[in-house]
Amino acid sequence: MSELSERFEPSPERPDASGEKIRCDACPVMCYIADGRTGACDRYGNVGGKIVRTDPLTILHHAAEEGTPLVPFLDPEEPWDGELVNTGRRFVSAIGAGTTYPDYKPAPFIVSQEVEGVDLVTVVTEGIFSYCGVKVKIDTDRHIGPETATVRAKGEPVGHVTTAEYGSQMLSLGGVRHLTGGSKAEGRVTCDTLLALCNRQPVELTIDDGATLVVEAGKAPVIDGRQEQRMRVGCGSATIGMFASQWRDLVDEVVVVDDHITGVVSEHQAGKVLGWPDTGIKIIGRRSTPGRYFKVSEPGLGWGGTTIADPLEILGPFNARKGARPGLSLLMVSTTGEQFAYYELDQHLKPVTKPFPDRLKKSVDLIEDNCEPALCTVLFMGGAGGSLRAGVTENPVNLTRSVQGLNTYVTCGGAPVYVWPGGGITIMVDVTRMPQNAFGYVPTPALVAPVEFTLRRDDYIRLGGYADEIRSVDDILARGGAYHNPRRDTPAPRGNPWPPLRQRRRERR
Repeated sequence: MSELSERFEPSPERPDASGEKIRCDACPVMCYIADGRTGACDRYGNVGGKIVRTDPLTILHHAAEEGTPLVPFLDPEEPWDGELVNTGRRFVSAIGAGTTYPDYKPAPFIVSQEVEGVDLVTVVTEGIFSYCGVKVKIDTDRHIGPETATVRAKGEPVGHVTTAEYGSQMLSLGGVRHLTGGSKAEGRVTCDTLLALCNRQPVELTIDDGATLVVEAGKAPVIDGRQEQRMRVGCGSATIGMFASQWRDLVDEVVVVDDHITGVVSEHQAGKVLGWPDTGIKIIGRRSTPGRYFKVSEPGLGWGGTTIADPLEILGPFNARKGARPGLSLLMVSTTGEQFAYYELDQHLKPVTKPFPDRLKKSVDLIEDNCEPALCTVLFMGGAGGSLRAGVTENPVNLTRSVQGLNTYVTCGGAPVYVWPGGGITIMVDVTRMPQNAFGYVPTPALVAPVEFTLRRDDYIRLGGYADEIRSVDDILARGGAYHNPRRDTPAPRGNPWPPLRQRRRERR
């Protein structure tokens, strides 16, 4: 993030109408920008005495050919020959569109497009989000830190560890308190961190009393210098249930070591259904239900997300009266199949390490094969407030009601979002479904994210929309917008629906 410096600050000698510098009103910083320079956000610059958006407006093409070059908007005085860049479905995204700040202005682009005989309108704007953050899902069983522990970037607090989910650790980062409620350094670092994560760049994070992580959306996490390979197939109990039949008649006992629920096949319901005989095994832990044990160890970086380096630590003495005997075979394995060991009981009913038998390798490989690759998932989450809604309609609550009533379809850079129930317009989107570098920032500090609202034209007029600002896609392709930036024609990320068509199908339901 650029630091604010003297060149961005007004002075008594440099009024708003200065010929040397012009004032940008695209965010609350209101930089004075010299010709050929950019503002504090690097998103707007002074080009020949005009404020120009430095990033191109992104036009998404669905089922378009890849590699379409950057295309400048035509000169307003040069006639358009009517030739389209691509005849596929086009969607004017909010990436590079500009903002509605300071709120009284209509959105930069209000686009009309006919879909299956229905005239739809898409309102396109880049929103300035002070109330925003990211939720990070890290596929690993490894202990990264206690719940509620502070997460830091460059030494500054930027979030906290939240509740773990099945096979994944979770972080909640950002939010208005970190962006604006702490020190200036905390706010800047928080904004830097969110921007990098949302733009799919790697970020190093440290957790108080926990691990050091390298997180990048769509890539495997790196925990304390070790890159994760896979997430667990399930808890120890689930692993027993899935693979008990694979072990029948190959081994006398199986223990799947897991920080959450360690499984024991001879006691487990799956084993009992298969007629598994008792082995006299004893697990040191809190028994939940037959074959399921809690708290066999503290969480850590060892077997199955525990602190265990030697799995025999969780075993008590074998009981001969309950089925233990010399020569009884025992497989111990982790929930990812990364750790495994084979034992046989000696004359004193003590487990002794033996070479791993070929007959069991297939079952361990099967556990690994059923483990999905470990990934980091980054979800941007923000609330659409005044500037966004006021750019859509003069009566902003009408937009909220339309979104909540499923009459308006919301996207971020053309990607589908999840709209949270309840009041307001709180959205969440997977950043890997958005085009690269879709996010920006302003040094207030806040993130800038693209948001589009698609609805029927007649509904848009009814909710108090800016009817005089509606333009066709072809007109936008020909003349561009107020910020004089070029456009980029690019294929939509694979798997994303064409938003106007999705809205048309939604209203049919």
